[in-house]
Amino acid sequence: MVAPSAGSEIVAVTTPAEQERFCSLPGLGSLDAAAVLRHAPDSQWLLLDRGSVAARCSLWYRATPSYGAERLGFIGHYATRDEPTSRALLAYACEELRRQECALAVAPIDGNTWRRYRLLTERGSRPMFFLEPDNPDDWPSHFTSQGFAALAHYYSSIAENVTAPSNEDVAVDLASQGFTIRPLDLARFSDEMHKIFEISVSAFAHNFLYSPIREEEFLSQYAAIRPYLTPDLVLIAEWQGEPAGFAFAVPDLFQLQHGEPVNTLVFKTLAVHPRFSRRGLGGLLVRRMHQLAPAHGFRNIIHALMYEKNPSTRISAHYASVFRRYALYAKALK
Repeated sequence: MVAPSAGSEIVAVTTPAEQERFCSLPGLGSLDAAAVLRHAPDSQWLLLDRGSVAARCSLWYRATPSYGAERLGFIGHYATRDEPTSRALLAYACEELRRQECALAVAPIDGNTWRRYRLLTERGSRPMFFLEPDNPDDWPSHFTSQGFAALAHYYSSIAENVTAPSNEDVAVDLASQGFTIRPLDLARFSDEMHKIFEISVSAFAHNFLYSPIREEEFLSQYAAIRPYLTPDLVLIAEWQGEPAGFAFAVPDLFQLQHGEPVNTLVFKTLAVHPRFSRRGLGGLLVRRMHQLAPAHGFRNIIHALMYEKNPSTRISAHYASVFRRYALYAKALK
């Protein structure tokens, strides 16, 4: 294990004062203390250099999902001042996970895939989009230089100069399948989010590295972006009044930072309840989103943060081209 350099030490976060330092690191990015508490890490660590915080991470190992026969340990809430401090912190984190009898360290992931996880690895030329996680360009090398390798790959793609598919074709297909698609009702936001949560936990239950999330945390995540929603572009599919699927998109508000008109839509989530799988509902929701976006002034649609082995990528490939890539890393500990 790499030991901290002279004047450095790694300490456990056990007091409110240490938790405050953990969440507020100058130049390393701040965390919401209440969110960190909800994430319930099994331990948290600070690397101090002559008393100043130089790096941090949290570990999860008691209730991580299964991965074949391997017991997983997660490293998240990751931030570091530079590569030398990352070496010492990651070596310590891996040793701690080994002591907890984990066979594989997975990073970076804040406890589960409902939260922030993976690293941006190929930035490309397009600016960052709204709700996209960012990281310094050298962070992937922090992990690969310590023996981590990519466990899973992800990408974002974009459809430019979108033209709407035929409204009649979409309507006929929906009617033939017995589905209706309606916009989000903001006046009933909590009820609508409950439906979206119920669809999500069923649709994603067999996803890669899935683990459950409390509904309260799910609702908190979506309440934070409620002010930015265009209700007509959050679509809920129903079959005989029963929620069957949804498509969730938000305007790319980061365009405002570049002095640009907001003409790009971020297609964040597509989900279909397993009861209605293999009936083409996912494709119908994507077609309806592409139909509605131009009518609301959106010329481009970003299909955001897709796992490369997810079946929805086959739908996306009909519309969009890859412009950004990400990866989640793992290291064998035994």
